[in-house]
Amino acid sequence: MSHKLLYDLIKTSGNDLASVANDGVESDVSGFIDTGSYTFNALLSGSLYGGMPDNKILAIAGESATGKTYFALGLVHKFLRDQPDGVVLYFDTEQAITSSMIDDRGIDSTRVGVFPVATVEEFRHQAIQIVDNYKELPPADKKPMLIVLDSLGMLSTLKEMTDTAEGKTTRDMTRAQVIKATFRTLTLKLGQAGIPLIMTNHTYAVIGSMFPTKEMGGGTGLKYAASTIVYLSKKKVKDGTDVIGNIIHCKLYKSRLTKENSMVDVMLDYEKGLNPFYGLVDLALKFGIFKKVSTRIELPDGTKVYEKSINSNPEKYFTDEIMWEIEKQVGGLFKYGSSEPNEVEEVKEEEVNDGD
Repeated sequence: MSHKLLYDLIKTSGNDLASVANDGVESDVSGFIDTGSYTFNALLSGSLYGGMPDNKILAIAGESATGKTYFALGLVHKFLRDQPDGVVLYFDTEQAITSSMIDDRGIDSTRVGVFPVATVEEFRHQAIQIVDNYKELPPADKKPMLIVLDSLGMLSTLKEMTDTAEGKTTRDMTRAQVIKATFRTLTLKLGQAGIPLIMTNHTYAVIGSMFPTKEMGGGTGLKYAASTIVYLSKKKVKDGTDVIGNIIHCKLYKSRLTKENSMVDVMLDYEKGLNPFYGLVDLALKFGIFKKVSTRIELPDGTKVYEKSINSNPEKYFTDEIMWEIEKQVGGLFKYGSSEPNEVEEVKEEEVNDGD
């Protein structure tokens, strides 16, 4: 009878969003957005085929020139490619996004709205208006939507703008409170509307810390609001003398779905976005699916190849069967409190052999 009492109490509360947990709650993750990288998917969700939660906030943080904007654009490219009727709202605080930058990365610029904003209050007002209007649309008119804020670190406040205009040089001590208030309001609305938000932010070195520590700017508001925070660092990838992309080192600073402090490396190509297969060799070696033999890698059938050969033709080596074996074990590596393998459908032998 206790469950009947619970239903009655929920009904009398007047809260239209309240529910019994077993029936699903408003903040449940209903699905994932593929990031375009199997290893980055695993870092965020514990599955090669997961990715970014479709109703949460993902914060991408790093020092200047670590590729935060390119990383965000790579996620935008993948989102629009997977959602033929989807749209992206890109809040640009750095005046860095151009139509040629979008077109050069193969992004459909007809489905990207760019919103230049200068203050936290501007972003809050416009974002909340958009989300509220989206929630009122008939279900048939609601198309997949992604919001990007690039970057939080460059947003000023109305007080700071006014003080600057008046010639004052004092620091705005209210900025952190304004940011916190913004995300207190916006986070719930995004979750209710089922709209994900990708946000970039800057990091700085903490002075006086016993160990070298990086911290995000903007106070604690974003830390509380974001479901996932990833810190980036990079090294360049060259083709001869030309820099063609970056190896991005991704460290999970905060997550409600996977283990904090987990790390993966991904490859970000300037033209193609995130490389889908980069990092899978490391996972296959870690799980004993591949074996390191001197300078080569031994495959399950005993064949020995150089890692460069695998990376140059990953589809040949990462067959459905190999991907299935990695997926079974990746949950235990990244998910909270999980040593059990991911549940995946058995790969039929005839499907594995189709490409032979």
